[in-house]
This record gives sequence, C-alpha cells and structure tokens, in this order.
Amino acid sequence: MILLIIIPLIVLAVYFLFRPKRKINLLDYTKPSDNYQSILNKEVVYYQKLSESNKLQFIRLINEFLQYVRIEGVETTITDLDRVLIASSGVIPIFGFPDWKYKNLTNVILYPDTFDKQFQFEGENRNIMGMVGSGYLNGQMLLSRTALIKGFSKSAGKGNTAIHEFVHLLDKSDGETDGLPENLLEHKYVVPWLKMMHQEMHRINEGKSDINPYASTNEAEFFAVASEYFFEKPDQLKHKHPDIYQMLSHLFGQYHSSSPASEIV
Repeated sequence: MILLIIIPLIVLAVYFLFRPKRKINLLDYTKPSDNYQSILNKEVVYYQKLSESNKLQFIRLINEFLQYVRIEGVETTITDLDRVLIASSGVIPIFGFPDWKYKNLTNVILYPDTFDKQFQFEGENRNIMGMVGSGYLNGQMLLSRTALIKGFSKSAGKGNTAIHEFVHLLDKSDGETDGLPENLLEHKYVVPWLKMMHQEMHRINEGKSDINPYASTNEAEFFAVASEYFFEKPDQLKHKHPDIYQMLSHLFGQYHSSSPASEIV
C-alpha cells in the first residue's frame, strides 16, 4: 500500500526535475489568434461582456500568459480550447491589474478527469478537481479537464474550478494562502474582510447562506469560493451579499454589471 502511494510521487518528481526546458518564443501580443477569438466569443461570457478595447486587452493578456506558463496534459492532448480556458481563468482575476504575472506558477498540468491524492484518475476516491502544488510540486497547478470545461458552461452556476485555483495563487503570492492577499488588499481593509468572512462562514454553517458550503473550510477557501461567485454570478452576489461584492470589487479592481454598456474597470 505504501509503495502504491510513493511510486506516483517519485514519478512526478522525476518528471518535473528532468523534463526539457521550454524555449520562450516571444509573440506579437497585439496580434490575436483568430481561433482564440472564436473560442472566447463562444465560451467565455466574461470576455463577451467587455468593451472592444478591453477585449483586445484581454487577448493580449492571454497571449502573454501562454508565453510564461506551460500547459501539459496527462493522457490528454492539449487543444486550443484548453489553452484559452486555462489562460482565461488566469486572466479574469487579474484583469484589473494588467501588469500582473503569476510569478508562483510555471506549469498547468491537465488531467482528463478528477483525480485522487496520489494523482490517479482511475478508481475510487477521485474527488479532486484542481489544486495548487506545494513542496516538489511548487509552481505547478493540477486541473481536471472535465472541471475546467464545466466551469465555463451554462450549467456552471456560481462555480468555476480553474478560477478558484488561480485565486489561490493570488492569495499565495504574498507568501501565505490565508484568504488575505495582502499585496492586493490595503491594510485598512484586512480586519473588515476577516470579520466579513467569519460572519458569512458562520451563516454557511447554520445553513443560512447560498454560498457553497466548502467556503466554510477556512479563510483561504472562503476567498476562493466567494471569488468564483463574484466572477460567475456578479449581479446575484451583489444582490444577496452586497458587502462581500463591494469588498471583492475593490480587491480585484473590477466592477460588474449586466448592462451591455457597462465596463469592467
């Protein structure tokens, strides 16, 4: 049993240590891929609601992201759809900070489906849809392709697994994954945000909140789950949780509206 756990970990460690380094080929970021644009227009609602100038900015950020983050598949052939959805998941949370780079991310590893703690995607106990690596997996993100695609589907509701994981990376960028991205959140807002999180976590535990119960796990998960809600159903969050909506709007530097004339600034 111990060997079954250790062997996959050794295989992954050897792979990450000895794989060939990627050569960076700088692209003209102002020249978008027609195929990428087509996918964005069909699959990414966030992009569809942007003004024309912001759409160009979004595509530029996607192209930049794909230059410094390597996307690889485990028994999965990576397609343009995968690239665009993964890059969009990374760009959406930092769209209010156009110069942001995920310095704590080098690779996204895409699995065909959910996986378990030993990174196996067959058998029972496969309940992990995504995770940010630590230890020898530091700088890696693991994602389920099924969860990635579902997050951008009409049936996604308030959830988006890939955005959830990228919010964890933002949270982690100050050195701690604690629900307090201190390099984005001004000090004067730290205590109010903590109080807000704890109050809502208490309501979740009492069954009085529509926020996913997983948010009550800890502050880091609350921040990630609430952020999914913010980006997937902003109007609903604004109506049901106006204080959380305002705090996240300030934190991400983004404001949303269902109005066609609205801007995300």
